[in-house]
Amino acid sequence: MLDTIRWEGDAVAFLDQTMLPTREDYLVCRSAPEVAAAITNMVVRGAPAIGVAAAMGIALGIKQSMAPTEKDEKALRSTLNNVCELMRQTRPTAVNLFWAIERMKARFEELLPEGPRRLAEGLEQEALEIQREDIEINRRMGKHGAELVPDGARILTHCNAGALATAGYGTALGVVRAAVEAGKKVEVYADETRPFLQGARLTTWELAKDGIPVTLITDNMSGHLMARKKIDLVIVGSDRIAANGDFANKIGTYSLAVLAREHGLPFYAVAPTSTFDLSIASGDQIPIEQRDPQEVTHFRGVRIAPEGIGVENPAFDVTPSRYVTAIVCENGVARSPFTEALRRLSQKTKAA
Repeated sequence: MLDTIRWEGDAVAFLDQTMLPTREDYLVCRSAPEVAAAITNMVVRGAPAIGVAAAMGIALGIKQSMAPTEKDEKALRSTLNNVCELMRQTRPTAVNLFWAIERMKARFEELLPEGPRRLAEGLEQEALEIQREDIEINRRMGKHGAELVPDGARILTHCNAGALATAGYGTALGVVRAAVEAGKKVEVYADETRPFLQGARLTTWELAKDGIPVTLITDNMSGHLMARKKIDLVIVGSDRIAANGDFANKIGTYSLAVLAREHGLPFYAVAPTSTFDLSIASGDQIPIEQRDPQEVTHFRGVRIAPEGIGVENPAFDVTPSRYVTAIVCENGVARSPFTEALRRLSQKTKAA
C-alpha cells in the first residue's frame, strides 16, 4: 500500500503528487502553514487525504506553539482557532476537511483540562487515529463496492480516488483493488482528467504499481468507448455528498454520469460517511472551488494557450442524484431514494 502521508513527530511528510509520475519525492512540512500550503498547492489532494493532512497540520501547529510547561488556555485556544482557520481556507469543496477540523477541535476541548503536554500528545494521537480509521474505512468500502463489480468488468474512472487521495487503499480505486483481491479479473480505463491530469499522472501510476491492467484515454473519448461497448460501469470518488444524493467530484464527472445514463451503464460514487454533508439539501448548495487560470493555460510552467484570453477553471462539478446508480460508503450501499438511505448509513457511523 502506498505510503502517501507520514507523521514524523515534528513534521508531516507528503508524497508530492505534483511530481508524479516522473519523480517520487516527499515534501516535509515542519509547520502548520507549510501543511496548509501543501493542501492548497495539491501536493496532497483527495477529500479523505485532505482531512488527514488538516488533522496532522492542527496537531503540528499546537505542538509547536507552546513549551511543555506552559499552561495558558487562552493562548492555546487562540492558536487552535488560527490554525483551524488556516486549514479552512485551503480547499472549500471537500467536506472531509471541515469534518476533520471539527473533530480535532472537539478533541482539543476534551484534552485542554489535562494540561499542554497531554493536549499535544492527545491531538497527535487523534490525527494518527483519523489516518488509521481512513484506511480501515477504505477497505470496508472496497468490500461493499466489489460486490457490484462483475468478473471481467471494464471500469471507467475519473480523476484519482485511490491511495493517493486517501490515507491509503482508496475509495473508487479501493473498490477496484478489493475486486481484484476477491479474484475478479478487471481492467480500468482512466481518463486523463484535465487540467491537472490526475488520471494520467496518478491513477495510471497507482494501478500500474499494483499490476492492475489500465488504459489511459483522453477526457473526450469516454462516449466513444461507451457507444462501442468497451465500458461496463463507471466508478468515481466524491468530495461532498448532499442529503439528496447530489455530489461534487472533480470537474468532468457530471458529463460522465450523463453519458453513462445515455448508454445504460451503472454509475457509482464511492466515499466515506465523512464526505456526507446532510446539512445541505442538494448539490446547489455545494461551494465550487475556482482555481488558478494558469492550470488551464500552462502545463508545468509552459504556456499552451494564447495570452489575453478568458479562462474558467472550476475544480469540481455537481452530479445530480438522478444519474447515480448507487453510493458506496463504509456502512453499505445507498440507492434511491437517497435522502433516507444516506441518513440511515450515516446514523450507523454515529452509533458505532
